[in-house]
Amino acid sequence: VMSYRLLSIVGRQRASPGWQNWSSARNSASAAEAHSMALPTQAQVVICGGGIMGTSVAYHLSKMGWKDIVLLEQGRLAAGSTRFCAGILSTARHLTIEQKMADYSNKLYHQLEQETGIQTGYTRTGSIFLAQTQDRLISLKRINARLNVIGIPSEIISPKKVAELHHLLNVHDLVGAMHVPEDAVVSSADVALALASAASQNGVQIYDRTSVLHVMVKKGQVTGVETDKGQIECQYFVNCAGQWAYELGLSNEEPVSIPLHACEHFYLLTRPLETPLQNSTPTIVDADGRIYIRNWQGGILSGGFEKNPKPIFTEGKNQLEIQNLQEDWDHFEPLLSSLLRRMPELETLEIMKLVNCPETFTPDMRCIMGESPAVQGYFVLAGMNSAGLSFGGGAGKYLAEWMVHGYPSENVWELDLKRFGALQSSRTFLRHRVMEVMPLMYDLKVPRWDFQTGRQLRTSPLYDRLDAQGARWMEKHGFERPKYFVPPDKDLLALEQSKTFYKPDWFDIVESEVKCCKEAVCVIDMSSFTKFEITSTGDQALEVLQYLFSNDLDVPVGHIVHTGMLNEGGGYENDCSIARLNKRSFFMISPTDQQVHCWAWLKKHMPEDSNLLLEDVTWKYTGTGASDVSSTFAFFTFDPQKFPQASRLNKQCDVGYANGIRVMSMTHTGEPGFMLYIPIEYALHVYNEVMSVGQKYGIRNAGYYALRSLRIEKFFAFWGQDINNLTTPLECGRESRVKLEKGMDFIGRDALLLQKQNGVYKRLTMFILDDHDTDLDLWPWWGEPIYRNGQYVGKTTSSAYSYSLERHVCLGFVHSFSEDTGEEQVVTADFINRGEYEIDIAGHRFQARAKLYPVASLFTQKRRKDDMELSDLHGK
Repeated sequence: VMSYRLLSIVGRQRASPGWQNWSSARNSASAAEAHSMALPTQAQVVICGGGIMGTSVAYHLSKMGWKDIVLLEQGRLAAGSTRFCAGILSTARHLTIEQKMADYSNKLYHQLEQETGIQTGYTRTGSIFLAQTQDRLISLKRINARLNVIGIPSEIISPKKVAELHHLLNVHDLVGAMHVPEDAVVSSADVALALASAASQNGVQIYDRTSVLHVMVKKGQVTGVETDKGQIECQYFVNCAGQWAYELGLSNEEPVSIPLHACEHFYLLTRPLETPLQNSTPTIVDADGRIYIRNWQGGILSGGFEKNPKPIFTEGKNQLEIQNLQEDWDHFEPLLSSLLRRMPELETLEIMKLVNCPETFTPDMRCIMGESPAVQGYFVLAGMNSAGLSFGGGAGKYLAEWMVHGYPSENVWELDLKRFGALQSSRTFLRHRVMEVMPLMYDLKVPRWDFQTGRQLRTSPLYDRLDAQGARWMEKHGFERPKYFVPPDKDLLALEQSKTFYKPDWFDIVESEVKCCKEAVCVIDMSSFTKFEITSTGDQALEVLQYLFSNDLDVPVGHIVHTGMLNEGGGYENDCSIARLNKRSFFMISPTDQQVHCWAWLKKHMPEDSNLLLEDVTWKYTGTGASDVSSTFAFFTFDPQKFPQASRLNKQCDVGYANGIRVMSMTHTGEPGFMLYIPIEYALHVYNEVMSVGQKYGIRNAGYYALRSLRIEKFFAFWGQDINNLTTPLECGRESRVKLEKGMDFIGRDALLLQKQNGVYKRLTMFILDDHDTDLDLWPWWGEPIYRNGQYVGKTTSSAYSYSLERHVCLGFVHSFSEDTGEEQVVTADFINRGEYEIDIAGHRFQARAKLYPVASLFTQKRRKDDMELSDLHGK
C-alpha cells in the first residue's frame, strides 16, 4: 500500500490555485509548459534545489525585492529529503540562533496557508520532551530557561502532567519533562510548494527536471551556471542541493568545500488506533529512549536516532529523486522496542510501513550557511541534521538577508560555512564523523564534551611529548589542544568518563595549573592559533592594514598592537594581535577558528597587488605561552633591561641551539608572561630546553581550561565566544584599541563615531556569583539568562571558576529594554552599576555582582620569596 506517504505529493498541489504560475513571464503556463520552456540566459540569482531550503531562500529574496531569480530542481519540487521529512517543527534547541530560526519558521508556516491558499497541514500540537534521568532534566531546564527569555512559551512539568497531556504514554520511569505548547506538525512538502508558489507570484522563475552540472567561476567570482539545458549567466549562486550539495560544490571550476554526509533514517507508520488519535495530540521526544512519536492520520509516526547509524552514498551521487530505501527491521528493532516500552498499547497495532530515507549530517551537528571563502557570490544552505523543517524558514530568511544586505540580522557564526576548512571535507572523515553525530542528536550533551572521531588530524610537534606527560585533549578546528594534564596519581579512566553539569572531576587539576601560572612558571601549547604574515615591497602593507584594522599599526618595529578587524557596522570580524616585524612586514595572531574566515575577509578587502603578499604561516611556527615574566627571562639570550615588562614588544632570540625564535611580551590569559613563536623544526628542542631550565622555578605544563579560568577572571573577552561580528569595541570596553581620534579612515569608523555620539545599546559585563556553592550547586557554563532587578537583560557568553576569587565568574552582555515599548535603550555605566543581578542556571537564580572592569587585586602579581639574581637572567 502506498499510503505510507506521510507528506503531500507534488502533483496534488500543482492543481492548487496559483500553483501553475511557474514563471512571471507566463503566469498561465502549466507545469508541463514551464518544463518545456527554454531557460533564461541570465539572472541575478540562480538557486539549485527545490526542497524547503531552496524555496525558502527564493521566497525571502523575492520578499526583499530581488526579482531576477531562477530556481532549478533536478527532479520534481520537494521530492528530496523534504518529501520524507517527519513533519515535526520543534523550537527546543541548544543554540539560541537555532531557537530563533525555528521560532521564525513556526510563525511563517502558521500564516503560509492564508498567504498562498495552499494547504500545508499546519497543526499546533505542542511537544513534550521526556527526561528519564536527572541530568536529562537539568539539560531540559537549561533549554527551558533560554526559550522563555526569547518569547517561546515552555515549562517544566511532572510525569503526572505528561500522562494527562498524552494518555497513551507510560510515565513510570520519568523524572520530569518539558512542555513546549506552540510546537507544531506540518507537511514539509506542502510548505515547500507554498513557498515556491509565493515566490513564483513575486517573479521567481522555477524550472524542474533541470540539473546543474557545475558553477562557472572567473577570478574567484561566480559568473554563471552550466545546466543540462544550457548556460545561465548570474552574479549569485545558492547551493541548496541537500544530499547532493557536497558533490555539486566539488564540481565547480574552483571547488567549494561543503562538509556533509548522508545516513539512513528510519521511521514507521501505523494504521489508525481503535480510537484514532486527535490531531492536536502532542509530539513526544524521548531522547533517553532515542525516539520521537507524533500523530499521523489517527495512528503513529515514530522514528529515532540509533546508536549504530548506517552512512550512505559515500561513493558519490545518489538518485535524482530520493526513493524509499530498503527496509531493515533488524536495524530498527531497538527503536521499536523503545517505542513499545513508552506506548505499550501499540503492541497490537498494525504497522503499515517502515520508511527509510537519507538525511544529511554535518561534522558538528549544526547546519551550514553562508558565502564560500573561495568563491564570491557562491552561497550555501544545506546540512540540516534532520531539522530542515524546523530551520527552513529562519535559515532561508538569514541567508537572503546575507545576500541582500551583506550580513544577516543575527550572529550566525556558529552556522557559517567558514567555520570549516578543507580538512573536514575528506569523505572518510565525514563518513566516520556522521556515524558519531547521528547518535549524538539524542545523546545527553554535558558541558565540555568532545567528538571522538576524526581526531589527531592536526597536531603540534609537541603532541607526543605532552601526551606522554598526561595531556587530555580537546579539538578546535581540527587541532588537538591540551585541556589539562592528569597527574600520575589520578584515576585516568574515571576522569575520562566524568560527565556532569556540576563540579567536574578535573577541578583540582586545573586549580594546580592556575596556581602554577600565578606563582611559578607554566607553559601552554598554543600552536593552533591562526598566524598570518603580511608583507610588501613598499608601504602597501601598512596602508592596507591601517584601513582594514581599527587600531594604529604605524608603530615602531618590534611593537605589538591589539586590534580589531571590523565590518561596516563596527562589529568584530576578527580580534587579533599584530606585531610589526619590520617596516614592510607584519605578523598577525588570531583565534584558531579564524583561519578560513580571516583569510577570506583579508583576500576580499585587500587590493590585487603583486607587491602585497598574504601568507598563512600557522604551521611554520609552534606557539607556546609562558607565564611569569621574571622566570621566562632565564630561557632567553638577551638583556631583559632591553625588553621592559610593561611594553608589548616582539624580538628574536636564541634558545639552546635554536635561533630565530620570536618572543612577544603578551599572553592570552591576562597574566604577565610571553608568547614564543618557534620555527616548527626547532619546537621540540626548544620545549625540552625550556622545561629543563625551568625545573628550578617549578615549571609545569598547563592546558586550555586553566587559560580559560585565567582570562575570564581578568575580563579577557574571546572572539567567537564573547564577541562577534555584531559586537563593537565600544560595547566591550575596548575604546583604547580604536584610532578614532587620529583622523585615519578604517572600515567601521563611521559606525563607531555614530555609536560614540548616540551611546551603546549593550555592554559586556563581568558577573561574580556570591551565593553560589561550587560543590553543591549546578555550574554556569554559557548561555544562562541574566536578570537585572528581576527583568531579563541578556545572556552569559562564557564562564569559569576563578581560583583567585574563589567564586564563579561569568561574562555576558547587558541590554536595556523600555518597559513601555520593549525597545532597546542606551546602556550606561550608571545603569550597569545601579542594578541588582541574578544569573539563571537551569531555572534557579543566583545573585551576582556586576563589574565593568576586572577586580583590581588580580593584577597584583604574586612574587616568589626568593627573587632570582640578575646573573640567572642570562642563562641558556
